[in-house]
Amino acid sequence: MDGENTIEWRAKVQTWTPLIELDAMPPSSWAKKTGFAPKFSGETNGSDSGQISLPPPKPREHKPQPDLEAGPTPVRAPPSANGERIVPSPNKEQAVKKPRDSDGVVPKSAVVDANGPATAKATPTPTPAEQPPSGPPRRTRRHEEVIDVLPQSVDDNGFVSRHSLMKYELRDSPGLVPIGLYGVQHYISMLGSLILIPLVIVPAMGGTQEDTSSVVSTVFFLSGVTTLLHTTFGSRLPLIQGPSFVYLAPALAIINSPEFQGLNGNKFKHIMKELQGAVIIGSAFQTLLGYSGLMSQLARLINPVVVCPTIAAVGLSFYSYGFPLVGKCLEIGSIQILVVIIFSLYLRKISVLGHRIFLIFAVPLGLAITWAVAFLLTEAGAYSYKECDINIPASNMVSEHCRKHVSRIKYCRVDTSQALKSSPWFRFPYPLQWGTPIFHWKMALVMCVVSLISSVDSVGSYHASSLLVASRPPTPGVVSRGVGLEGLSSVLAGLWGTGTGFTTLTENVHTIAVTKMGSRRAVELGACFLIVLSLVGKVGGFIASIPEVIVAALLCFMCAMLTALGLSNLRYSEAGSSRNIIIIGLSLFFSLSIPAYFQQYGIAPNSNSSVPSYFQPYIVASHGPFRSRNGGLNYVVNTLLSQHMVIAFLVAVILDNTVPGSKQERGVYVWSEPEAARSEPSVAKDYELPFRVGRFFKWVKWVGF
Repeated sequence: MDGENTIEWRAKVQTWTPLIELDAMPPSSWAKKTGFAPKFSGETNGSDSGQISLPPPKPREHKPQPDLEAGPTPVRAPPSANGERIVPSPNKEQAVKKPRDSDGVVPKSAVVDANGPATAKATPTPTPAEQPPSGPPRRTRRHEEVIDVLPQSVDDNGFVSRHSLMKYELRDSPGLVPIGLYGVQHYISMLGSLILIPLVIVPAMGGTQEDTSSVVSTVFFLSGVTTLLHTTFGSRLPLIQGPSFVYLAPALAIINSPEFQGLNGNKFKHIMKELQGAVIIGSAFQTLLGYSGLMSQLARLINPVVVCPTIAAVGLSFYSYGFPLVGKCLEIGSIQILVVIIFSLYLRKISVLGHRIFLIFAVPLGLAITWAVAFLLTEAGAYSYKECDINIPASNMVSEHCRKHVSRIKYCRVDTSQALKSSPWFRFPYPLQWGTPIFHWKMALVMCVVSLISSVDSVGSYHASSLLVASRPPTPGVVSRGVGLEGLSSVLAGLWGTGTGFTTLTENVHTIAVTKMGSRRAVELGACFLIVLSLVGKVGGFIASIPEVIVAALLCFMCAMLTALGLSNLRYSEAGSSRNIIIIGLSLFFSLSIPAYFQQYGIAPNSNSSVPSYFQPYIVASHGPFRSRNGGLNYVVNTLLSQHMVIAFLVAVILDNTVPGSKQERGVYVWSEPEAARSEPSVAKDYELPFRVGRFFKWVKWVGF
C-alpha cells in the first residue's frame, strides 16, 4: 500500500509541475560549465556561494531554516521545474514571480534550465488542488525586523542579487547634505580601524606622543587620498583604504628585530625608515601583481575556503598582545571591552532618528566613554602617587612604593595636556618626513609575502561588497585593477611613513551592511572630510593621548570582529561539507600551533628582558629553529613561519586546490564575464573608469573589463 501511495503522489507532482519546451542550444549556463549540483529547497542553499541555484528534475521538500531573530519564516511553495518560484497572491490564486535584471526590467527570456536558456512561454497556473501538501500557512507579522546580513537571493544569470534594503546603492547621489552626513558617519564608524595601528606601532618603536600624533595625521591624510584613488581608478567600489591588520604582525616582527634592540637615540626614526623601505618594495610587488594580470590568474586559487581561515588567523594572531596588556590596568580596560560589547550586542536594535547608533558607532562611543572615565580618574588623583614621577624609569626609582605602582602610573593615566600642547594647529603631512627609506632585502621579502596575503583579503572584500551595492560582481580585470591600485596606495604609505601598508579595510563590508549606505559619492565626500581633518594637528595630538590599555582593549574587540568577518566568508560555500570543515579546521589549528613552535623555540636562553612580554612572540627572528649559514635567509624563514596568517593561507590554498570538490561545494567566487559586462549598461556604469581613461587600457585586458 505504501508503494502505491508513493507512486500516486509522484504522479500528482508530475502533473502539477509545468513542462516547457527547450530549444537545442549548447550548454552555456554557469551551472553547465562548472558542474553545479543543485540542492534546491524553495530557498537558496544555506551557505550561498553566489551562484545560481538551478532546480532539480523533481522538487524535493526540505524544512527551511528559521530566522532566530525575525521569528518563524512563512512557508514557501516549492519551485517549478523551470526555476520559477510559485508564491501565493493576495487573491489566493497562484502567480509566477519572474526574475528581473539589475535595472528592474523583466527580461524576455526569464526561464533558465540546466541545459541552457529557454524561450519564455506562458506557464499554466496550477490550481490549489494540484499543489503538493504543505504545512499550514502562517499569518505574516506586519512589523518583522530585517536582520543585517548579506544578500542570499539568486537571480537568473547566476549571481547573487544586490541587497534590496540598501538606502543608497553604488551610483546613487541623493544630494550633498545626505551623502555628506552618511560619508562622515561611515568614517566615524571606521575610526577604530584607522587609529589603532599607529597607536600600537609608534610606542613599540620608541616614539613619543608627538610622533604618534604625526603618524595619526599622516594616516588620516593618506586614507582620504587613497580612498579617492580607489573609488575613481581602482575597483570603484565604496571601500575605505587604510592601515591593515595584515601588516601589523610583520611590522611588529621587524620592529623587534635583534639589530634594533640596542638603539637609543632616534630609535623611532631609524626603525620607521626601515619599515618604509620594506613597505615600498612589498607594495611595488603587489602593484606588479595587479597590473601585470597575475592577480586574475591567482584569483582562480582564491576561494571562500581560503579567505575564511586566512583572515580569521589575522585576528587571532594578536591574542598575546590584547588582554595581557589590558590586565595592566584592569578597571579601565575591562570598562572599554564591556561598553563596546553592550553597545554592539545588547543595544544594537535601538534606533535613534532611524539609525542604530549603538551598533554603528559602538567603537567610537565606547572609546569616548572609557576615555572620559580614565580622564576623570586621572584628574581626581586616582593614579597620582606621592613622590612618584612617571618620567623616571622604573629601574631608577628608589622608592619601593613607586616601583609597586609604576604600572598603574604608566598605563592608567590620561595626560592629554602634553600631546595637545606640543601638537601644532596646522600640519601638512609630506613624503619622506622621517628621512630617506632604508632598504634591506630580508625585510622587503617578508613584506612581499604579506602583500600577497593583503591581496587575498581584498579579493574577499570586493566580492562581498559587490553583492551589497553593485548590480553584478566585478570582472577579473576590475579585481586586478583594484589590487594594483592598492599596491600603489601602499607605496604612497611607504613614502609618507605610516609604518604599514594600506589596503581595503575588511570591516568596511560590515559597516556597509549595517548602515545600508553603499554610495560611492558618500565615501568620496567622507574621504575629503578626513583629508581636511588630517591638517588639524590638534586632532592627532588628542588621539595620541589615548592610554595604551584602552588601545589594547580596543584591539581585543577589533580583532574579534576581524576573526568573525573572516569566518563569515564560509557562507559562500557549503558550510556543512566535511571537506570544508576539515580544511578550515586544519588551517586554523596549524596557524596557531606552528607559529607557537617557532616563537617558543629556544626562547629561554635567548630571550631579551628589555622586550615586554606581549612582544615576545614577535622576536622569533633571533631564536627560530631554522638555522642556516645565511643569516638573512634565517630571518625571512623564521619570521614568515611565525606569522599565523601565512601558515593559514599556505595550508588552506594547498588543500582547497588539491582536495577534490565541486565548485559549488568550494564556493568558488563568481566574477562577471568581460563580454557580458560590456553589453550590460548597469555593470559598465558601475565599474568603468571615468574621464574616458579606460580607452587607454583597451589593449590591457586585465585592468579593464
